[in-house]
Amino acid sequence: MAHLMFLAAKLLALVLASFVHGTMANGVLEVRRKFPIIGRGGKSSDIGVLQTHDRSRHCRRLEAADLPLGGVGADGSGIYYTEIGIGAPAMQYYVQVDTGSSSFWVNGISCRQCPRESSVVSKLTLYDPLESVTSRAVQCDDVFCTSKQSAVQPNCSRSSKCPYYFSYGDGGATAGWFYKDLMHYRQLSGNNGQTQPTNASVIFGCAAQNSGSLNITELAVDGIIGFSNSNNTLLSQLAAAGKTKKIFSHCLDSRNGGGIFAIGEVVEPKVKTTPLANNQSKYHLVNLTSIDVDNTALQIPANIFGTTDSKGTMVDSGTALAYLPGIVYSELMLAIFAKHKNITLRNVDDLECFEYLNSTNDGFPNITFKFQGDLTLDVYPYDYLFEFEDNQYCVGFQDASRNVGMGEDGVVLGEMVISDKLVIYDMENHVIGWTEYNCSSSIKIKDEETGATYTVNANNISSGWIYQWQMHWIMPLVIMVSSYLV
Repeated sequence: MAHLMFLAAKLLALVLASFVHGTMANGVLEVRRKFPIIGRGGKSSDIGVLQTHDRSRHCRRLEAADLPLGGVGADGSGIYYTEIGIGAPAMQYYVQVDTGSSSFWVNGISCRQCPRESSVVSKLTLYDPLESVTSRAVQCDDVFCTSKQSAVQPNCSRSSKCPYYFSYGDGGATAGWFYKDLMHYRQLSGNNGQTQPTNASVIFGCAAQNSGSLNITELAVDGIIGFSNSNNTLLSQLAAAGKTKKIFSHCLDSRNGGGIFAIGEVVEPKVKTTPLANNQSKYHLVNLTSIDVDNTALQIPANIFGTTDSKGTMVDSGTALAYLPGIVYSELMLAIFAKHKNITLRNVDDLECFEYLNSTNDGFPNITFKFQGDLTLDVYPYDYLFEFEDNQYCVGFQDASRNVGMGEDGVVLGEMVISDKLVIYDMENHVIGWTEYNCSSSIKIKDEETGATYTVNANNISSGWIYQWQMHWIMPLVIMVSSYLV
């Protein structure tokens, strides 16, 4: 009897799993911050965690997912994780969401060096393909495995499983095998957050071995989902199947900890864009032309912001701070403190910090980044200065040449400078853009199949952690899988 009941349960799971929508519809994705907000009066008791995090990285119908995303810690900014379901029956996983990387993987049951405990989430889950009736190992002769961007190891033979290897800039790495299984999320079915459950078959990595930053208990989650510009991501797979457009957006609310994340075409508000610098790059690179401080341009070499595959200006929500080439950083710091010759800077965990008794918003300048196509990015004192103790402030701009893994000549614009802006990544038209926006309000997303528009509201999910901030991201798609990890 027990055996028959087990077979019946397996059959039921297969039947339920077969009801996968052939097209994708608008939906919502709930998002939490892994670290609380800095700036706008926020404080950080251990500012070194900011750099520790940054170094460790370094006819269609739209659809979205309603999934929690968050984190914990009294310090830091710019990292988000989401809760997804994988398999049949579905198991829940917390995976970091990152616009600066393109891989999708979770820790596997056979992984001996994967973290078993976490200070971020209450429970970690290891993926067991034998426990899911819809799981299938990707073989070496699979088209996905033979792609040049699949990060497959050279010893892959036709009769074996497809292996992967992803590495971080600080030496952290993960290795394992690719699997295909169902991912479960909630689909947007109407205005004002109306949703219904749905799923999609996706390819992702199952980790068998991790190293470096991926084994740190204080930062541990179940895996990573990336949203960078790669031709082999899950987003690219779904777009190739005619299920979505390769467009996503986010609006990070630094005031309230909430916000919006969307995949699909945003029709309101309208956003001005600049061309992606290199269509072949796996990162979101743009052409930065100059930097103004209080409407005066910095005196820096004209070609300092040149763009190649290894150099350029990257917009990355998964990075907490902002990193500049040494010569640019030096000139910017001189301009920031031009009216404060009496201030003494001191180094705290490689951050330049100082004491200031008055309002920083009144006493320090606004900074404007200028891009090709006459697009500008305004950064205010409350964006780049944050208080870590009473009247003690640190500067969020960093010298890339002194930070391992960030690249000496490149520019990385992290969450610190792109908060409170609706940022749109349009890989269909090879552009990226932003506009200052109230990220606790709403946006409108177009359904390509019906022509209807949905109003998607921001949200701020409640949390059991004292320092945990949560936000509601809206996505008319789901996630991406790829072979490269920043």
